[in-house]
This record gives sequence, C-alpha cells and structure tokens, in this order.
Amino acid sequence: MILISENWRSSHPGGALGILKMEIDAPLKDSTELDQKRVLLENQLRQQYQGISRAEIRKLPVMNGYTQYYKRFKKTYHLLLQLDSVCNKNKPIPQVDALVQAMFMAELNSFILTAGHDLDKIQGSIKLDSANGMEVYYNLRGDAVTCKSGDMVMSDNQSVICSVIYGQDQRTRITRDTRNVLYVMYVPPEIEPRVIEEHILDLEENIQLVAPLSQTKLSQIYFANSPNPSTIREN
Repeated sequence: MILISENWRSSHPGGALGILKMEIDAPLKDSTELDQKRVLLENQLRQQYQGISRAEIRKLPVMNGYTQYYKRFKKTYHLLLQLDSVCNKNKPIPQVDALVQAMFMAELNSFILTAGHDLDKIQGSIKLDSANGMEVYYNLRGDAVTCKSGDMVMSDNQSVICSVIYGQDQRTRITRDTRNVLYVMYVPPEIEPRVIEEHILDLEENIQLVAPLSQTKLSQIYFANSPNPSTIREN
C-alpha cells in the first residue's frame, strides 16, 4: 500500500512508520463515549505530569525521541506544548470532529505523532521519503510550506500530503464526511515497536466508540532497518 524509499531507510536508520486503514461506518454515533474517555485521559495525564517541568518531560522515552528529531530542525515537538496545555493550564483536549479527536487523544496518550488522511482524496500511490528541501505543499491552514531537507515526507501522485515538521496537508485532510481513513504514525529511532502497536490499537478503539461497525482494513508497522513490514491486522 505504501512505497518506502531507500532514501528514507538510509536517512532515518532506526525509524519506523505505522499505518491504520479503516472503513468508517456511517452515520457516526453521538460522541458521548469518546468524550467520557477524553475526560478520563485528561485526568490521567494531569495525575502523571502536572507540575513536572518541560525539561523533565522531554527526557521521557518516547518524548525524547521526538525532541531529538525536532531539535535537528530547530523546532519544538508540538505534543510537548499540548501536554503542557492540558496538564498545567487545565485546558481540555480539543473537541473537534470525532475522527480527528480520536487521533488527538491517542497522540497524547502515547506521544506518537499521527496524521490522518481521507483515502478517497489521495491520488494514486503513496510514498514515504526523505525530503530534498524543495517540495512545496499546502498545510492544514492553507499556507504554502517548503519541506525541510532531511525531514520525513509522505506524497501521493499529486504532491506532498504530510511532513513531520509542517504536518499534514489541506487537500487530503479528514472531514466529518470521511468514510475511508488512513492514519499514519511517523516514528523516530529508539521507540519500541510495542509502543507503536499499542498506539494503533488505542486509536482503533477510539474510532469504534463513535463508529462501532467500522472495519480495520490494514494495520502495519514499517521499519527502516527491515525490508518487510510487521502486520498487526489485515482484512
């Protein structure tokens, strides 16, 4: 389903890519159960991290991997800022369209960076690569951005649809009408495969709270150091 370039493998040794492809049943249920889980997650995060400095949180195993990745590009991992907002500013996890909220919740639970795309908007094949610094695409806000050289990037036959540093594109974004969704997890080195797998299962569970008849079509993890992906589920 996804083409993995040798350029990505050589540029990101130890890196990984997780995918979750789901067919969403419609209409979506009321989000009460998802919101209840959101409140439980917010309370759990505050119990674990409230009052802990950003410097200490940066040292946590998964967070440290992303901190080091973003540091290469002189950026701060945005989930560190969102965690601080929830734990120390007592702000809720954003309540947005259910398929997006489910993703936000899974991200904050594991710190695994995730993007979500409407598969019906993707043109042709999808390829994971390492940017050459000349690729331009429109981010979620509709701004034209130029990829950072060496960043992980995902493209279809039309353009880049996501980069780690600038996030996902506007063209293939998830909406409330999305019925075939692709979630992609971009993972730096030194993060255990089981953490990625647990993140995928958590995200899948979140989706099923609002769309219980949804079917997982494919969930896999690709590793830079291995020629073959690890399949969690395939239908």
